[in-house]
Amino acid sequence: MKLKPGFEKEYKKRHDEIWPELSHELTKAGISDYSIYLDEETSTLFAVQKLSENNTADQLPKTQIVRKWWNFMSDIMEVNPDNSPVVVDLKEVFHHE
Repeated sequence: MKLKPGFEKEYKKRHDEIWPELSHELTKAGISDYSIYLDEETSTLFAVQKLSENNTADQLPKTQIVRKWWNFMSDIMEVNPDNSPVVVDLKEVFHHE
């Protein structure tokens, strides 16, 4: 994902104040241990989350609360026409357990 330049503090503030109903929806979908990192040089955001075996994370974009969050965040992030964040899949080049 990509943050618009100059919105680093606002992005952090909004996530520090994440809506309880959104947090609940993420947990209900089987998401835990969720972190977002910022590369300050490129404004690139990188999210990492653990998913339960029977997660429904792929259904989250259909929920009203996620769409409301996308609209709320659309002024500070690069977004698609439906206000979903522009996301680029990354190729895993190393993994260690």
